Amino acid sequence: MNDALMTIREMCDAFDVTPRTLRFYEAKELLSPIREGQKRLFTRRDRARLKLILRGKRFGFSLEDIRQLLDLYDMGDQQQTQLTRTVEVARQRLAEMRAQHEELGKAIAELTDQIQWGEKVIAEMKKQTAA
Repeated sequence: MNDALMTIREMCDAFDVTPRTLRFYEAKELLSPIREGQKRLFTRRDRARLKLILRGKRFGFSLEDIRQLLDLYDMGDQQQTQLTRTVEVARQRLAEMRAQHEELGKAIAELTDQIQWGEKVIAEMKKQTAA
């Protein structure tokens, strides 16, 4: 991608998102494309922001967290505040993900045990019916 402006279609193709998604992020003030009538033109800054939005969503950050982090970009401190806050939010999210992972591991083990128990009961029932 170069410094040229991109249309909504080009953005959709480049980032594998829908026009509705881009309009939604615009409505939430996460993106601010140039408007020419009904036409939206996305700048290099919009592309960088969308990349961060999509990454944040993949990590499970809320849109509000993402918006606040993006808003810190223009603080004038070479993004130190933004990076510091991003690390804080990321650490918190990582702790949540690890807890979810642990819970999921327990649920998987329990479900595996239940399936094995069920299969054993079914096998016993089949033996009894066959006898």
